[in-house]
Amino acid sequence: MQPIKQLEHVLAKLADRDHYLFAATDLQGALPGHGDLPVLLSRAAKAGLLKRVCRGLYLYPRIEHPSGLLLFHAAARLRADEFNYISLESALSDAGAISQMPINAITLMSSGRSNVIRCGDFGRIEFVHTIRGPDDLANQLTYDADCHLWRASVALALRDMRATHRSLELIDWEAVHELV
Repeated sequence: MQPIKQLEHVLAKLADRDHYLFAATDLQGALPGHGDLPVLLSRAAKAGLLKRVCRGLYLYPRIEHPSGLLLFHAAARLRADEFNYISLESALSDAGAISQMPINAITLMSSGRSNVIRCGDFGRIEFVHTIRGPDDLANQLTYDADCHLWRASVALALRDMRATHRSLELIDWEAVHELV
């Protein structure tokens, strides 16, 4: 069987509504003996079998995925070995404390290094480094099962905004006082 057909077969078996993003390392084990996986993935993307989200992460477009959650799911996959939580502008916007909704951009605090991941037409993911761990923040985080990530309380997101010297100009302070 040709490698692209083999990949198509593997993806059809593995993919579902919760598993539609694949890292190159995920597919390596499913395609044993295929030496040049990056070339195969590039061909699959050109053929429309996969869509490249960002370096090393691919979307299987034949599975309907939850609308508006792709960047959150990608962030969870990209930094699965780190402590991450939705915070800063994303958390405040979702809570209604910022009047403008960030378009195709999410912000997270991470125990990993700070970095902005550009995801082409899908948007961008901004990771901002924090030295605080889950034990320090447990009472201010809730798990967002839809996003597959922890989410900061409004008070924690505001504290993160100040600690990282982010602009506070867009914050609706009346809404914050109601939420905190």
